[in-house]
Amino acid sequence: MQYVSTRADVSAAAAPSQQTSAQFSDILLGGLAPDGGLYLPSEYPQVTGAELDAWRKLSYADLAFAILSKFATDIPEADLKALAHKTYTADVYRNAREGENAADITPLRVLEENGGRKLVLQALSNGPTLAFKDMAMQLLGNLFEYALAKQDAQLNIFGATSGDTGSAAEYAMRGKRGIRVFMLSPHKKMSAFQTAQMFSLQDPNILNIAVEGVFDDCQDMVKAVSNDLEFKSRYKIGTVNSINWARVVAQVVYYFRGYLAATTSNDQKVSFTVPSGNFGNICAGHIARMMGLPIDKLVVATNENDVLDEFFRTGIYRVRKSAETYHTSSPSMDISKASNFERFIYDLVGRDPARVKALFTKVESDGGFDLSGGPGSDGDEFATVAQYGFKSGKSTHADRLQTIRDVADDYGIVIDTHTADGIKVARENLEEGVPMIVLETALAAKFNETILEALGEDAERPAGFEDIESLPQKYTVMPPDVDKMKAYIAANVDAAPAL
Repeated sequence: MQYVSTRADVSAAAAPSQQTSAQFSDILLGGLAPDGGLYLPSEYPQVTGAELDAWRKLSYADLAFAILSKFATDIPEADLKALAHKTYTADVYRNAREGENAADITPLRVLEENGGRKLVLQALSNGPTLAFKDMAMQLLGNLFEYALAKQDAQLNIFGATSGDTGSAAEYAMRGKRGIRVFMLSPHKKMSAFQTAQMFSLQDPNILNIAVEGVFDDCQDMVKAVSNDLEFKSRYKIGTVNSINWARVVAQVVYYFRGYLAATTSNDQKVSFTVPSGNFGNICAGHIARMMGLPIDKLVVATNENDVLDEFFRTGIYRVRKSAETYHTSSPSMDISKASNFERFIYDLVGRDPARVKALFTKVESDGGFDLSGGPGSDGDEFATVAQYGFKSGKSTHADRLQTIRDVADDYGIVIDTHTADGIKVARENLEEGVPMIVLETALAAKFNETILEALGEDAERPAGFEDIESLPQKYTVMPPDVDKMKAYIAANVDAAPAL
């Protein structure tokens, strides 16, 4: 399996220096490609009906191995299987709700079935930080440690979080040999639980930086540092954000698991609704569909920061400025520049890297692009979006509160704010005969302020998280200044002992 950048010319006519491709291990520890693009397989591996039939009988770990082995062809099978089994165990994903089997890793719960319309919730938040990000991050931590040990090397992870990526990364990397984590987050814009989950970690290899800005400022700095190839090489910078290909491919697994658990025959289809701000989670669904998984619709659910909803309704991708980004009660989706969106656009425009580069250069210069085909637009590819199965919808704070109340009253479970966005939009897109699976985002305890507002009582907390906000916190406040951030990284790496 070879990987190419969304911005690299790999045609026979390209200059030799431009004909770049890489294997899985080559791109594992990095983020952006050297040309600023994102990595994708040169072609998507295809899954047969016979494979799907065989996979219905597998454990989650064995299913993960079967899928990962199609992408990580340069890792010995025995090693990859061992990593999958080390990652996906009931001991790691132990926070299952009452009635769920932790050994299922991502159990399904049917919420309603009425007149041929079925609404299903796929639990993805049973991991150590109570968020779906654990599903990929736990694997990434084990892959990183494996690869670094092979090379006798070190890695300085530089990432950004709007809430859940940071804690999932830090819990996956804490104490890992050869790994140091620099994690940016928007200062005072995460929930109290999210903030405490990250900042209370005292491990010497974990450094939290609270940035005086919004998530997009943090994400922009990660990309700026990744694009400084000399600095990136000198300080061995890697990333765990969803621009990292290994994270996306790990998320592909639970789409297959959800489909196989919800159906009995490969003739059946399902749809997925995915709360999404950065387009990483639902990008994995797009990849699963391109591999041949029988997905009908992929429904993007946004909050008030509705950049993705606007695109899938109109064909116009319009990035908001920092001042236009809302701070909402589903803060992990308070994102106005979807860093994974480029992967889908690459497929949408026929895998034309020159066109992708031109469009995303325009994002930086003009704040967006228009593929609607209207007067003055940049193209008409939006007309073909339907063939990829995408739909979208938007949820507001009032919607969130009402959905949390409805789900508690109707189904007896308490959901978090992002999952509420997903269920609200999913209900608007139910179709007869096609189960709709909503991907859970986090456990409700992580956003207790809004649960209290919606239900008048606190969300239940798993054991070990009862009083996390009172723990001592360690972090550094910094402005959104790339040069100062580089100096901070350099000072900490140069002064620190080897890990």
